[in-house]
Formats: sequence, C-alpha cells, structure tokens
Amino acid sequence: MSNSRMYKAWSVPLIAGVLALGGIPALAGSASAAESKAVQDDFNGDGYKDLAVGAPTATIGGKPGAGYVTVMYGGPHGLTKDNRVTISRSTSGIPGDPAAGENFGYQLSTGDLDGDGRTDLIIGQASSTRDAVVVWGAKEGLSGGVSVPAATTQAGDFDGDTWPDLVLFRGGRAPGDDPLGTEATVWRGPISRDGKPTAVQDFGSTKVDPFDVMYAAAGDVNGDGRDDLALTVYTGDGGVGSQLYLSNPSGGAFTYAASPEGSGQVAFGDVNHDGYGDLVRGVPNESTVTVALGSASGLKPQSTWKSYSQDTADVPGGKEEEDRFGDAVAAGDVNGDGYADVAVGAPGEMLGDKAGAGMVNVLYGSRDGLTGKGSQGFTQDTEGVPGAAESGDNFGAAVNLLDINGNAYADLAAAAPRENMVEGGNSGEGAVWSLRGRPTGIVTDAAFTFGPRTVGAPVERASFGGSLS
Repeated sequence: MSNSRMYKAWSVPLIAGVLALGGIPALAGSASAAESKAVQDDFNGDGYKDLAVGAPTATIGGKPGAGYVTVMYGGPHGLTKDNRVTISRSTSGIPGDPAAGENFGYQLSTGDLDGDGRTDLIIGQASSTRDAVVVWGAKEGLSGGVSVPAATTQAGDFDGDTWPDLVLFRGGRAPGDDPLGTEATVWRGPISRDGKPTAVQDFGSTKVDPFDVMYAAAGDVNGDGRDDLALTVYTGDGGVGSQLYLSNPSGGAFTYAASPEGSGQVAFGDVNHDGYGDLVRGVPNESTVTVALGSASGLKPQSTWKSYSQDTADVPGGKEEEDRFGDAVAAGDVNGDGYADVAVGAPGEMLGDKAGAGMVNVLYGSRDGLTGKGSQGFTQDTEGVPGAAESGDNFGAAVNLLDINGNAYADLAAAAPRENMVEGGNSGEGAVWSLRGRPTGIVTDAAFTFGPRTVGAPVERASFGGSLS
C-alpha cells in the first residue's frame, strides 16, 4: 500500500541558478583498514560532527539542475561560514561532468566506508543514467571521489561485522507518473578508495524493484547488532509508500517486514532508551508522525504504534492537512538525557496569511516513548531566529539533529529550500538555520543561518537545503 499524493509543491524542482564551482583538494591516500571504525558524520576526524547540505537544482557549468553539495564543518563554536567546502561535478577530483536535471545532491548518505576513522559522504542524484559519488573523508576535509552505480544509497553495518556497508539503488527519480524501477544490491565493507567492495550481495527482496527510492535510513530495531533499512518509495501516479527491511542473521540480503505507512521522510532513534531503535515515519498527507517501537523480535505490534501531530497535547500549532507535518523527520538527543528526540518539519504551515511559510516542532523522548510534553515549535518569526517568515519559504522541508559543537547535545538544522523564491517561480535560493541544543532543549541564543550567498556558492533557484545529512 502507499499514501497516494502528488509530489509536493516544495519538493526539489528541476530549475537552477547560474554559477560554476571551483575545486577541492585532490584525493588523499587511504589509511589501513585496521585503523577502522566509523566516526559518524565527522568527515575530517576532528571529533565534531559536520553537516552536509544539498542544493540539487542549482546551475553548474551552465547546466540547469546539475546541483551541488556544501559541507559545513563543525567545531567548538558550531558552524561558521569560513569552515566549509562546496562539491559539484565540476569540482577537482569528483568524477563526471555537470549534467542538466541530474540534481546532484538530491539524496545524501554518510558512513566510514574505507575504515580510516573518518566519515565519507555519498552524494546521490535523481537521474537513472548517472552514478552516485563517494567523497572521501580525510584529515584536511572531504577530498576526491569515486563513482558508484546508484542514484540513491544508504550506508550502515548491515552484517554486524563493524564495517559499514553500502546499499545501492540503481534507478533514479521518475519525471512522470510511472516509476523508473530500481535494481538494489549490497556492497559489503570495507570499500576501497578505487570503488571496490569486499563483496557484492543480492538485496534479497524484489519488493523495491518496481519503485523509485526517494529517502532511506538505517537503524537497528531488534538490537542484534545489524542495521535494518527503511525506505520511502515512489510507487507511481503520485503515490508514495513506505518499506522496512530487516537484516538477516547470515549477513546476506534483507527480509521485508511490516511497518507504518507514510509518504514523508523516515528516521531511527531510541526514543524510550531501551536499547532498541525505534522507527519514526512521517505521514504528511495526514499531518502526523507515527512511531513504532523496536524490540528483540523487531517492531512491536501495530496496535502499539503511536501517532503524533500538532493536536497532540502540548505540541505547538494546530493540526491542518496542508501543514504537511511529517514531511521531514530526524532523531537525536537534544537535551542529553539519553532519550532520542524527534524534529518534525511542517513546511506547509500557514503563519497568519503566509501560506507555506513553514514550521519545525521538536518532540522529546521519555521512558514511555515520544511525548508532547515540553515540545517546542520554531518558525522564522520565533524570537531569536534570524529572518522573517514569508509565504512559500517551506521552512522545515528538511531537518537534521547533529551535535555539531561537541557538547553532547544535538543541534537542530532546519532548511527552507524556497527561501528568496523568484517571483512567479516555484524554487528559491534556499537557506539553512542552525539552532543549539541544551539541557533545556533547543535554544535560539546562538542561532546561525546561512545560504548559498554565505558560502560563495551558486545562488539563483539553488534549493539550498533541499537535503540535509
């Protein structure tokens, strides 16, 4: 089954800006695999998590919709405009040339694929004929890359051997009603810097084959030490569905499992701190989010699944279908209490007469699971948040929770990819907001906002913030 809908108005369109990008350092040598084990979301190994921002509709080298990615490196003072790198197909060391409509940066994944102790960035795109690119982590930052045969990917330790693996989805994003279809395979890690996996294995299920993979997430729902895989897929005629695959004890292939339906993004987080990953699924058609708790036997029965909305007690706002609450979701521990918290984007939120201005809610985990108690709501009109809400900004179209300053509290990143929208158009420059996590929750006293102008990247219709990782 699927949640049928037309592609949302604020999904990344195939329109772009006007400039081209320079280079980044050449490929650095690979460290021995024995040095190993992933440092998640830390591309330069300095102990601070970093934020990758996709701008998938930007013009690169005169090619509309070619796309790029800007990586903002974390540090003791959080994100700054001076510590970043921008990567496109025109960047030195990145394979391929810019292609119109490719949407490089449409989907992002991270993992220490070569086991050198630094996270690598896998940049996906929307074309069925182009490859994703692994950009390698290094002490001096991301540098060099290799093509992998996929449009969308997801990294995770799917066989439980501590080495990150990579699931490859060869297909793309259909431009029309009918999905292109997907060929799914699994590359076992470690993966060498010349793009050779330790082994290649069958995905194990044909249920994904007819569809296009839009979003993916990895997490361990049954505590067996192997990551499981959740997908959002385009099923055709405007329909979008959800899938869950459990990793097999043998380490080979995946087994399809029942999971909450929803057409939004998906995340894993232990919201009740019982040692099992819980599945958080956005259901934007109904402006809700469903949470299915994990257990030793997998997701708990459907009768235990809980839905949350802006009508849940203490959650700011009010439930309205056009809000698209749940279009974007992310999990992380904001207040350092050991429970995963959940950020939920509602990019269609109307503020006064400003349709589609957008809002982000943060709901907090507890012993009893996710709760509305103490939840927070943020817009561009919230005191301390830079900027001002405008119709069509779609603030909250992408969200992430990462501890970017190393103080053990996850910080909120929220994007408005249609910020500074061209009059009469359907895309904007885009921008991202970084708000700090503290024991009291998300605070605005050190808020930082940045867009393509801030980082010196292509500007016009870039949809900066169309994806976050």
